[in-house]
Amino acid sequence: MATPAQWIAGARPRTLPAAVSPVLVGTGAAAAIDRADLGLALLALVVSLALQVGVNYSNDYSDGIRGTDHERVGPIRLVGQRLATAKNVKLMAFLFFGLAGLAGLALCALSDTLGLIWVGVLCVLAAWFYTGGKNPYGYRGLGEVFVFVFFGLVATLGTLYTQAHRLTAPGLLGAYGVGALATAILVANNLR
Repeated sequence: MATPAQWIAGARPRTLPAAVSPVLVGTGAAAAIDRADLGLALLALVVSLALQVGVNYSNDYSDGIRGTDHERVGPIRLVGQRLATAKNVKLMAFLFFGLAGLAGLALCALSDTLGLIWVGVLCVLAAWFYTGGKNPYGYRGLGEVFVFVFFGLVATLGTLYTQAHRLTAPGLLGAYGVGALATAILVANNLR
């Protein structure tokens, strides 16, 4: 059975700045037009962090049951190293996806952007099918594209839109920058 420290390590806390960055940039873009809202920004941060942790546990689960992580060198992998059962790691992934969903519903309701609920659903599906499902897109060389879209464009512009109810040129430029950085992190991780 995994210890609390191993569960924390399995959440991959070193990846969390990639979830914080789009919220900071999106909120900064909202502040540039005097539309920043700290409460909505904090909810967006909960959504982003919960999705990041959820996708990390999801990847641990999916790679572990496929055997991808059995010979891995590097950070802890709960399933691959048999520190936790696949069932429990999958449960943790879905608990964090659920937390992201609840925070996302609150964010959409409080910001009067209920149409973004479908974007949230797409985020969870993209997180799961990165390495999960029968035909994961992460194994087909599409991970970088989806990371750019979801951790760059969607997270940054979603944060901006929930606060400002519009997109701006600085927000778009910031989203491209955040997406490029998140993609570079993924490339470095996958090619090491």
